[in-house]
Amino acid sequence: MKLMDMQRREFILGLAALRMAASLEAQTTGDMIYRKFGSTNETVSAIGLGGAHIGFPKDDNEPVRIVRSAVDRGITFLDNSWDYSKGRCEILMGKALQDGYRKRVFLMTKFNGRTRAVAAQQIDESLQRLQTDHIDLIQFHENIRMEDPDRYFAEGGAHEAVMAAKQAGKVRYIGFTGHKDPAVHLRMLDMAAQHKFHFDSCQMPLNVLDFHFRSFAHEVVPRLVREGTAVLGMKPMAFGVIPQSGIASAIECLHYALNLPTSVVINGCDTMERLDQAFQAAKTFKPFSAEQLSALVEKTKAAAMSGKYEAFKTTTRFDGTAQRPAEMG
Repeated sequence: MKLMDMQRREFILGLAALRMAASLEAQTTGDMIYRKFGSTNETVSAIGLGGAHIGFPKDDNEPVRIVRSAVDRGITFLDNSWDYSKGRCEILMGKALQDGYRKRVFLMTKFNGRTRAVAAQQIDESLQRLQTDHIDLIQFHENIRMEDPDRYFAEGGAHEAVMAAKQAGKVRYIGFTGHKDPAVHLRMLDMAAQHKFHFDSCQMPLNVLDFHFRSFAHEVVPRLVREGTAVLGMKPMAFGVIPQSGIASAIECLHYALNLPTSVVINGCDTMERLDQAFQAAKTFKPFSAEQLSALVEKTKAAAMSGKYEAFKTTTRFDGTAQRPAEMG
């Protein structure tokens, strides 16, 4: 057997073992799976509602309906960001979380600021838009450049704002996100270790193409599991490109991401049909055998290798902080 084939099989077997161990801590209630959030005492829905997509409907009533329906049916993890649709997504989610819904969810949002002043301002603006006195998880957004970890931990950097917000009771847990390259995530984890700081969560693209190309699943996920950091998967369908291109079905995409040792798989739902699809994936999910995982990733390999279907890794098209650098400060 060739060396690369042996390494791939060892990874698949190791991944299956990690997933099996994590599944022992999972609970299923109704049509939703609930998993432990890293090394915290929190439990969250294994599928989270993406915040960017709720800004797609033109009618402001539809996002409120989608969010409340998601919560009523069992989704507890809600994603958002200070910069989604210029703040509209947070405003819409804030409206949806009135009438007692805020108490039923684990609310996450992100900020773009690289300096203490800008990050603090954005956190406060998010609190106002979301109409809440605290955010359960705040995340440093778009850790996509090798210098981003340096800027985050620098004197007068964003980390100071986050820690001040935590001390003030404005945020509970702290994480970071990024969609570009596993090497940048690893550098952020290294920088955190140097500063004797432990991130509660880490968010990254986890889909059937990522398995082969600049793979967060291979390079970052095992370390997060070892360190007790919650694994947050995003872009499970690469913005819908994977099922639309016939590479794999939407359910296969969600099952693959759920099969990883993820605490949450964040899925964008801009329609009730997409929300139904997410619940169908949770309801029908069963951990893959090594053979099932191998068969799925093998059929996606040819499409993955060029990187063209994961444009967030290979282009700047999805880099909001590159398009609007002033937001970083």
